[in-house]
Parts: sequence; C-alpha cells; structure tokens
Amino acid sequence: MSDSSSGSSWLERLGKVFSDEPESREDLVESLREAHNEGIIDADALLMIQGVLQVSEARVRDIMVPRPQIELIDATEPLDEILEEMLESSHSRYPVIEDTKIVGILLAKDVFRAVVKGQLQSKEDLQAIYREPVFVPESKRLNVLLRDFKESRNHMALVVDEYGELAGLVTIEDVIEQIVGDIEDEHDEEENDNIQKRAGEIYSVNAITPLDEFNGFFNLDIDEDLSETLGGYMAVQFGHVPAVDEEFVVDKLVIRVTKASERRAELFEVRPLKEDEAEQAVEQAI
Repeated sequence: MSDSSSGSSWLERLGKVFSDEPESREDLVESLREAHNEGIIDADALLMIQGVLQVSEARVRDIMVPRPQIELIDATEPLDEILEEMLESSHSRYPVIEDTKIVGILLAKDVFRAVVKGQLQSKEDLQAIYREPVFVPESKRLNVLLRDFKESRNHMALVVDEYGELAGLVTIEDVIEQIVGDIEDEHDEEENDNIQKRAGEIYSVNAITPLDEFNGFFNLDIDEDLSETLGGYMAVQFGHVPAVDEEFVVDKLVIRVTKASERRAELFEVRPLKEDEAEQAVEQAI
C-alpha cells in the first residue's frame, strides 16, 4: 500500500468519526473517544487532547501550590542560613519574603553562578540578583497563563487572591502536567505517586493503587477483601477486563478507564458525580 493511499484511508476514517459536527464540548470528547475506539488515535493522544480541553476550562486556583506548601526565603535571615535552606530543598526558584511582602525571586542558577564567581559575600550581593516577581490572579484561566509563560519566558508566577494576598504559586510545569500527566524529576518525592491531581476536582489514578490508599485518599469504604488494588476491584465490578471509557460509580465518585491493554486496566480518571448523573442513577435504581 502506498503512503498516499494509507494517508487517504486515515483521513477517511477521521472524517467518518467527525461526520456529524460536534455541537458541544461533550460531543467533541465523545467523538475523540470514538476516534480512539476506531484506532485513529491511541490512549496517550486521547489523554493529552482531553488535558488540553481541561486546561482551557480550569483556572489557576485549581492547580496552584497553596501558600502553606511554598518554600519561602526569609530576607531577614543570615546569608549562610538562606544558602543552607536552598541547598537542602533543591528547588530551582524561591520567592523571597520580607515581613509579609514578596520582594523578589531567587533563581538557584543565579545564586550558584554568583557563588562560583565569588560575587556572593553579603546580603546586598544576594539582593542584587533578585528577579522581579510575577503575580497572577487565582481566577486566571490556565490556557491564558500558559500563553503568558511562553511570551514572557517566565516559568513561575505567584498567585494572589481577590484581596491581593499571596494565595499560592504556579509554574509552567504545573500547567503542562495537566496535559501530559505527571512530570517527575530527580528531586520529586515518590510519595503518593499513584494519585495525581489534575484540573479542578479531577484525579488521575494508577490501576495498581492499593485499595486502602484509594479509600483513605477519597474517604471511601470499599471492601478491601475484594481485591488488593483499584484495577482488580474494577475488574471484579465489571466482570471482565475494563475497556477505555467504561465507567463505574462508587459512592459519589465516577471512576472511568482512561488507559487499558488487552489484559488489564492501567489508568483511571476519578471525578465527582454530577447532580444530573446522580438523579439519573437514582431513577435507574427505582
């Protein structure tokens, strides 16, 4: 088969899937799932496209690191203590606070360069390499924030609430992870890797997540004698190997298969049950 005929076949199949123009976001997602079922796009591509759609709806508050979890540098501390803190935490960027005001951003690479060149002998030297902080409202949409990051070549912003108070921190990596999934580096801790927060109240959960961990995280009471893992539990509930897009309602949560092989489910999306879905479930149960 020639490349041209192969390409024509691919386009014909894609055109067939979208023969009825989607009238809503839900219709578009359903068409994309059908494209996956037809073998036009794979599971990873489907997840990424769905992530792009979520980014266009979600806001900064949905993914930001809240203030209590931010590694802040206190500008009033001695220079050696500040450097020790940076060395122990191993982040790339640090907001600097003095009293209650953010006075700058310290980049680890700037500090390292100054130390190597012998140009960091005092607190004044440290202040000289502060970067200007960038502030964004917590209501800002993620797709707009991503565009701003790209245009400014800045990779971190401080999030402020409606009163102008520091509410959190967001990075370009946080936004990209909503599209491609969790990005790990050598400094990421390996705690709770099985459950990752996506935009809003949506979570991505590995099938190998132990049921006790899943119960504890979502405050559920699933019988742990049924299976050791979430994937095993879902297989029991379906009575077969779960396929992509199959859903199961547990308490007030919807668990949907987002990635699966012929032998097992690999990844789930967990989200709250919508009000209309709850009413429909009650009607079906009657």
